[in-house]
Amino acid sequence: MRHRFPPAIVSALAGTALALAGGVIGAGGVFAQMDGSGRGVTPVDSGSDYEVTGVTVDVAADTADAARYGGWRLAQRKAWKQLADRLGSSTGAIGDGTLNQIVSGIVVENEQIGPKRYIARLGVLFNRARAASLLGVSAYADRSTPVLVVPVQWSAGVASVFEQRTDWQEAWARFRTGSSAIDYVRLAGTGGDPLLVNFGQTQRPGRGWWRSVIDQYGASDVIIPTVRLYRQWPGGPVIGVFEARHGPDNAMLGGFTLRVGSSAGLPQLLDAGVKRLDALYAAALRQGALDPDPTLSPPPQPVAADITADDDAGGEDTVVDDVSATGASAGIAITVQVDTPTASAVANAESALRSVSGVRGAQTTSLALGGVSVVRVTYDGDPDAFRAALESRGYQVLGQGQAIRIRLAPRLLPPDITSGSAGPG
Repeated sequence: MRHRFPPAIVSALAGTALALAGGVIGAGGVFAQMDGSGRGVTPVDSGSDYEVTGVTVDVAADTADAARYGGWRLAQRKAWKQLADRLGSSTGAIGDGTLNQIVSGIVVENEQIGPKRYIARLGVLFNRARAASLLGVSAYADRSTPVLVVPVQWSAGVASVFEQRTDWQEAWARFRTGSSAIDYVRLAGTGGDPLLVNFGQTQRPGRGWWRSVIDQYGASDVIIPTVRLYRQWPGGPVIGVFEARHGPDNAMLGGFTLRVGSSAGLPQLLDAGVKRLDALYAAALRQGALDPDPTLSPPPQPVAADITADDDAGGEDTVVDDVSATGASAGIAITVQVDTPTASAVANAESALRSVSGVRGAQTTSLALGGVSVVRVTYDGDPDAFRAALESRGYQVLGQGQAIRIRLAPRLLPPDITSGSAGPG
């Protein structure tokens, strides 16, 4: 099991609450299907940190604590060298004080602690912006449009998504998405998630309902990573058949099979499967196979038709504009996704959106502290004009039309970066 130091504080508040009631018959209670607290798995980290895994250390010291902290310091140095080599930087070693400023966490993959010795396999997380500035590389990374993740697990002939807590859901929650080219929208599986996103929904190609679901979570598309688990005997080998599926039609993009020697290795099997599926989705993105289905986009707004009437008296045509009395002043609704690591970030985002000329109002409809919140903006004008106004204020705008995502753009970008290139990590 993997632990993180220091611990990340991540909380999610559901945007939609569904009231589920239970009745009582005689001395026993009949509870609603979704009652209970054993379903939700909050994603560990959705940040953009650089991650270096599998760093081995073996340190001896006078005390167990001194050996552990010495092991962590050694892991930081070794991970920094690996990161520099991976990104093609010639930056040499840096001091422990500087490393302490750019390391955002230590992931304990496996450790053995003795009275005077510490042996461990660790992962190190580096703050992307600070590390990139020291390495002399760009922290910018071009990513896909937001895609909703629906992890389907088949086990003992039963398919599960969020109806109950599954090993596959936990594996996707453990996956660190900072280095991925895919902008994943991962659900905790609490609240109304099991009712809105379940296995039955993956078998329904109807665009109207899919559009409602992905809009609810601020996504533009959907992917359906699927695993089928085959256990040879209790506690024995486990075979996982992984499939990368995409879109409302559940189209197959690729697949592979992995095997582990015992049931105790199931988490490692699934973690490896998530990483390989991420690589498949990234390859599909580069090849253009992961483009959002255009039928998932909201239907275009009706355009007022011009009515032409013949003027019998003058023999000339008269054009009459058919303009709705409410349509001229109601404005358009634009869904904006924004990163909200803290409560103050929510207020700052709403204030920044309201300051744009033509914005009538901005209200947070789905709050996710430590994640991505959804703000509904009422705007008088064209969506392209709203996008241009945000970009002029220093925001990076992803998506198009009336569903976009904004991030603070990096201050400096090298001249050779283009819109189709991907940054490091």
